[in-house]
Amino acid sequence: MSAETGSPATAADRTPRAPAEDRFASDPAFEVHEGGKLVVRPTRGIESREDLALTYTPGVARVSSAIAAEPELARRFTWASRVVAVVSDGTAVLGLGDIGPAAALPVMEGKACLFSEFAGLSSVPVVLSTTDVDRIVETVAAIAPSFGGINLEDISAPRCFEIEDRLRERLDVPVMHDDQHGTAIVVLAALRNAARVTGRTLADLRVVVAGAGAAGIACTRILLGAGVGDICVADSRGVLHPGREDLTPVKRWVAEHTNRSGYAGTMTGALEGADVYLGLSGGSVPEAAIASMAPGCIVFSLANPTPEVDPEMAARYAAVVATGRSDLPNQINNVLAFPGVFRGAIDAGATAITEEMKLAAAEAIAGVVGDDLAPGYVVPSPLDRRVATAVAEAVAATARAQGITR
Repeated sequence: MSAETGSPATAADRTPRAPAEDRFASDPAFEVHEGGKLVVRPTRGIESREDLALTYTPGVARVSSAIAAEPELARRFTWASRVVAVVSDGTAVLGLGDIGPAAALPVMEGKACLFSEFAGLSSVPVVLSTTDVDRIVETVAAIAPSFGGINLEDISAPRCFEIEDRLRERLDVPVMHDDQHGTAIVVLAALRNAARVTGRTLADLRVVVAGAGAAGIACTRILLGAGVGDICVADSRGVLHPGREDLTPVKRWVAEHTNRSGYAGTMTGALEGADVYLGLSGGSVPEAAIASMAPGCIVFSLANPTPEVDPEMAARYAAVVATGRSDLPNQINNVLAFPGVFRGAIDAGATAITEEMKLAAAEAIAGVVGDDLAPGYVVPSPLDRRVATAVAEAVAATARAQGITR
């Protein structure tokens, strides 16, 4: 079987259309989603007794017996090795927050469409009616034999950190929380090119990260791993530093590995003289704070739909401006990362997604821009079909080089 997207479904695949007077009829988004965006179809037809006997009993018993004797054969003779589970508990959906599993399902279906469209991978949305960490870990571990990868999605912090860590330790298939690492990979790719276009290196940069949630923590970690010179991270109570007594274990780690000067003030204060603002928290940043940054600074303001820093205002001070919006240049979009990351990991038979694989993915994304690099083009378009291929090849090569493939 394969989960298919991108082609019209038959009448039997869809629920009946709502009447024209329905209150959703005037909004085209609802028409796109009506009846769901996914169907499951077989890859083999059943037109004869022989087809039936080979597809199901008795033929299937020979295949099942072979897999029971040699479990690794499941990668060859089932869909498990090429299907990703997109798992959410609905607690941190887009900018909507904790809206629950049923309301999260359209987003997970959309994610599955992107896997299919950009990486040729089938995926199955799985929304869970629990927010308990232990139950989520046990449930995902229990269904893992059906899948070649686990994409965790829209799970709130700090629970998302523990869930991902425990599943990575427990499972031998790629596991990645995309809200963390997809964002981080694309941010690093864009920052590599933004540094180049402004005549800097990553080691030259002093970065202020606004937001210490899932994306903020992951971006900080990958930027540290890539060799960024200095990073300062702020949450709603100010900059993280070792002297604060209100830090979670994750924030404590960040405080101990960033903020070399030990600054203990506000995020806007930390921006004075900074090279990079990375916004991952919402809210708004006053113009005076952006004006206080270093000449030729870089502003990545990623809150959606309203960036923390007005893009027109930012352009008065910054050499490079990026947002999460599709209607503006330099869109930081996770779709540049996750399809290729999972495609490459699955193609290589990787048993995990490592930090080195994420760094390779970021470098591949940055490389697609090539000689066309410009202040308004530091990251490829999310619709650029070259990206997923480049990322998949880089991730697969890194997995093989690390020796973590089957």
